[in-house]
Amino acid sequence: MLRECRLCPRYCGVNRLEGETGYCGAGGGAKVAAVSVHHGEEPPISGTRGSGTVFFSHCNMACLFCQNFPISQMGVGKDLSAEDLGDRLLELEKKGVHNVNFVTPTPHVPQMIAALEHAREKGFALPVVYNTNGYDSMETLSLLDGIVDIYLPDMKYGEGELSGKLSGTPDYAEHNSAAIEEMFRQVGPFSKGRDGIASRGVLVRHLVLPGKAEETGRVLSSLRRKYGRRVPLSLMGQYFPAYRAMGKPGFDRKLLPEEYDSTILTAKRMGLTNVYIQEL
Repeated sequence: MLRECRLCPRYCGVNRLEGETGYCGAGGGAKVAAVSVHHGEEPPISGTRGSGTVFFSHCNMACLFCQNFPISQMGVGKDLSAEDLGDRLLELEKKGVHNVNFVTPTPHVPQMIAALEHAREKGFALPVVYNTNGYDSMETLSLLDGIVDIYLPDMKYGEGELSGKLSGTPDYAEHNSAAIEEMFRQVGPFSKGRDGIASRGVLVRHLVLPGKAEETGRVLSSLRRKYGRRVPLSLMGQYFPAYRAMGKPGFDRKLLPEEYDSTILTAKRMGLTNVYIQEL
């Protein structure tokens, strides 16, 4: 996959093992910005002991409002071998986390798999969370079948005009819809143990954008239509103007509490009953 990169729907085709880079800027190794215990995910993911989070550098999207732009767009991070990363996973397990959580993993899937193989040879046994922007190729997801336990994909947009304008991905909705469908096929419905901690399944995330209630409506309607009223959904309201959004009219302000409340009401009106919400 790295000799002719097809990890995301951009299909750059570059040979990353020979130093070529495509749209995301990632090279042949695993570049990691941080490995830490994270308590800020949804309750079934973070639980009481936290989620063992691996923040990869680089991203195959270019969201003008990205809150992690030094990592995603500027490539801040450190190169780690598969063995080094695998050992870091073992360290997280020793700290008692509920799972290992790979953030923005798409450009690094082969390296991620190699790290997991190394860790499992040494007894690693935590559930694997694939925390993605949702712009994944089917080829990539086929590699993950049987490896990932919990998919945590974004569903950022419901149509192409806004996704092209804000994230450089006019074909996002098409590929995102197919990717999420494949994720559900692989791991099935979201399931939790008696302790309330996720063990398997898909939890879809949507970041509510200021002034874009109709876009959120498209996303919620699509999820309700395809997966029913019990589809697990996390409505995120933490938008603030970061990166290039500072100079973009309409996106240069925080999401208003009343906008977020309106989104919650929309979800209820659609009959969605398995929604995680935030306190603003």
